Amino acid sequence: MDGVRRSARAIIGIAVLVPLVGAAAWDARSTGTLAGARTGLTIIAPAGTGGGWDTNARQLQAVMRETGVVTNPQVVNIPGAGGTIGLAQLAQMEGRGDVVMITGSAMVGGVEINDSPVSLDQVTTIARTTDDYEVVVVPADSPFESMDDAVAAWREDPGSVAVGGGSLGSTDQLLALQLADEVGVPPAEINYIAYSGGGEAVRALLSGASSIGISGYNEFADQIAAGRLRALAMSAPEPQPAVGIPTLYELGYDVHQANWRGVVAPPGLTQEQEAELTLILEETLGTEQWDTVLENNRWIDAELVGPPFRDFVEEETARVGRLLGDAGL
Repeated sequence: MDGVRRSARAIIGIAVLVPLVGAAAWDARSTGTLAGARTGLTIIAPAGTGGGWDTNARQLQAVMRETGVVTNPQVVNIPGAGGTIGLAQLAQMEGRGDVVMITGSAMVGGVEINDSPVSLDQVTTIARTTDDYEVVVVPADSPFESMDDAVAAWREDPGSVAVGGGSLGSTDQLLALQLADEVGVPPAEINYIAYSGGGEAVRALLSGASSIGISGYNEFADQIAAGRLRALAMSAPEPQPAVGIPTLYELGYDVHQANWRGVVAPPGLTQEQEAELTLILEETLGTEQWDTVLENNRWIDAELVGPPFRDFVEEETARVGRLLGDAGL
């Protein structure tokens, strides 16, 4: 694990030092630096296309454009190291009031796991946007008919139960760590296998490379509907009738984990710049179009802006640090 951290830190360090060619390109194709965020906002998705951060960024882009909140919003992908490559680049854009980046619980873990030289307290927190809940699944032909079955096998021989999920430090791994602690499985003995995305995690489950899968509901929804995967539990703090999967709480496990997402901006903004970006997010999240986005993606409205969001990020950073530290990660 120390070797992984050193390698990731080296990659992030290189990203901090490399000139921001992409940033220069944004200036060339948008009017953001000339006329402000309202006419040329760039939204960084610190991951590849198709994942949760990218989807969140592109849904914000679509609503901003459709409603006229922002005239020409653009999405740029900067993948790598649990989002910390994008975070490192954002931190270099000091004073830029026309750029924001999607963040979330996975980035909090990514900063810790990758020993990132840049953390979320070095950028400007703007708003939390959504919550998404995790789901625990098994292949349709799995011998685990229930969550209790899976937990019994896990307790008996933790290493024999391969748990597949997202990158190290991701929300998926955080849920696995909390569940292990709840049922008496030493976190350090979890056989956790990190995959680059939901598609790879599904293939691992269907091929037998993973015994259990953990990811956001949308990552597994199609396979659940097709009958290839069976959902055992959901990580929501309260029942989700629209989804129809029992929560861990309902099954007797005192565990929940939200995959929250939010928006941050570069450091060094003026009060006026920060207020403008906050207003842009508030206006976007307050539209009927955004309500439709929430419904279609089964996201939970988790709007939180200003100092309360900053406090929330600080609390999450401390909580996630404790979880990973207890697991020796």
